[in-house]
Amino acid sequence: MGSNSKNPKFLLDQIAEFMAEEAEEMSDQELLEEAGEAARSVGLHVEKLKRTLGERTASARREQAAEWLSELPLKDMIKFGWLKLSSPSLDEKVSACLHFFDTPDVTAWRDRYRDVLEKAAFRTSPSFDSQPGAVAAWLRQGEIESGHIICKPWDSQRFQRELLNIRSLTRKKDPKHFVPELKARCAECGVAVVIVRAPTGCRASGATRFLSQTKSLLLLSFRYLSDDHFWFTFFHEGGHLVLHGKSALFLEAANMASTKEEQEANEFATRVLIPPEYQTELFRLRLDSYQVIRFARRIGISPGIVAGQLQYAGRIERNHLNHLKRRFKWAVKD
Repeated sequence: MGSNSKNPKFLLDQIAEFMAEEAEEMSDQELLEEAGEAARSVGLHVEKLKRTLGERTASARREQAAEWLSELPLKDMIKFGWLKLSSPSLDEKVSACLHFFDTPDVTAWRDRYRDVLEKAAFRTSPSFDSQPGAVAAWLRQGEIESGHIICKPWDSQRFQRELLNIRSLTRKKDPKHFVPELKARCAECGVAVVIVRAPTGCRASGATRFLSQTKSLLLLSFRYLSDDHFWFTFFHEGGHLVLHGKSALFLEAANMASTKEEQEANEFATRVLIPPEYQTELFRLRLDSYQVIRFARRIGISPGIVAGQLQYAGRIERNHLNHLKRRFKWAVKD
């Protein structure tokens, strides 16, 4: 031990090993500065230490990069067209993913996205098993697509009024018809509505956040591919934008643990879709298809939403009246 503590090679190896362990937490410049100070303090050759350090940190960073890629839904990101790779090499994959997330390195990515997810209003039950990397990729693609949507400045009062008008879109059957109109109406109020398919590992059905003081993102995944779930999620997310300020990110999924904000957003969506003056009638409704269709037509929403609300309230089983719900499917891209 005593002789090793004075052995230059041993000291160099010890310093390099320590610095390699710190590679994930420090930039290359910080590592070199620390290495230089450590070398000078024990009389070692700085350049020799830098070469040794460079070899070890390069190896450590490659291992860290490979581990990071394993956390991302890389296969789906390529399949959905989010990433374009010129080669299948590790370096190319890392470079493409860093470019996608607009971060300089893996450390910066972890600082940006892990912190966001930990601090987000994303409180789930133990059965909710979304993977942070997959959620981050979905959110990032939503941000990218929102950049192509020109919005007027955020106007909460106008958005609340527009939500009442948007109810009628629930009766349109084809997303090709109602989605463009939905996006256009919301953009007039400062809301960029983006629909992004969730990759493997992302269980989220919706999310909201303010991108700036004047523009918000309302992100939907169409996860369950049914009209009742899509529209309830949309109005739920709209409730977050109206009720809960500009500082929080809200992410939604099935089996989420209840919070005050989530309960408020649920109540907001319910009130918009089925106004209070119709609630009593809803719960006295005869539980057959004909009566549900008549009621839905009279209040101006789709029958599937009424069926979904009856299921949510426990008036009917989850498999009852499901034939009233419209089902969607993702278009197959060539």
